[in-house]
Parts: sequence; C-alpha cells; structure tokens
Amino acid sequence: MRAVIQRVNGASVVVDGRTVGEIKGRGLCVLVGVTHDDTEEKAARMARKLWTVRLFDGEGEDGPEQSCSDLGAPLMVISQFTLYGDARKGRRPTWNAAAPGERAEPLVDEVVAQLRSLGAQVETGRFGADMQVSLTNDGPFTVLVEV
Repeated sequence: MRAVIQRVNGASVVVDGRTVGEIKGRGLCVLVGVTHDDTEEKAARMARKLWTVRLFDGEGEDGPEQSCSDLGAPLMVISQFTLYGDARKGRRPTWNAAAPGERAEPLVDEVVAQLRSLGAQVETGRFGADMQVSLTNDGPFTVLVEV
C-alpha cells in the first residue's frame, strides 16, 4: 500500500459538480494506492502511520513535531490507483501493479474506518469517480509512505 501525503490548508473533492468531501484549515490530503498483495493489516498500519506521522510544525527547531493525532487535524483520503502506474517503458503507463477495484475499494475503506476508530475526522472522495481535487499545499510539503 502506498500513500502520497500532502500537508494542506484546506482540500475538497468535487464529483459531478457537487462537493463530496472537504476539510478546512490545516490537515492532510492523502492519496492512497493499493497493490495486489495488500491486506487489512496493511490498511490498519497505514491508518496508524497517517494518524501519527509528525508533519506539522511544533515548538522545536528540528523539523515537524506534531501529528494529526496531536492536533486533531482532519484528513482527506482519496483512492488513487495511478500511484502504481509504471511509465518506465514506452510512452504509455501500465497499471499492472494496481489492484483491481473490487480488491482496492474495501482496503481504502478499511484505511478510512481504521482512522475513524483512532478518533480522526476523515473526509473522502468517491471510489472510481472522475474527481476534481483542490487543495492548498502547505509548504509545499509532500511525503511518500509505503507499508
């Protein structure tokens, strides 16, 4: 399982002209990709990582010291099969490493459910939909996480 995490000052997802998810203020916008061997255990591990990874500035001088769990900051979680795209050969990427929708959707849902069970406020996109994602990247600050 792979996630691209962006520290944001607000994010929203629009599908068919309607906002389906939105966070205001500081939080994380997380794009989640699922591959063939991912499991519910990996989804739970990803959720714990997203909730506790320290990406927000604190009082110290050594870099980010606070997490969403420390701040009660919201997360926007969006499925993103293209994180497993491979464009090393030719001019067209392949998606062979991305899990099919019937396998990926329940695992993305599990990441969201696990985050909520940890106490997180979570907004989402809509699996498989044509989504317009808007965000204000704070920093810019973007991190890749794999579990």
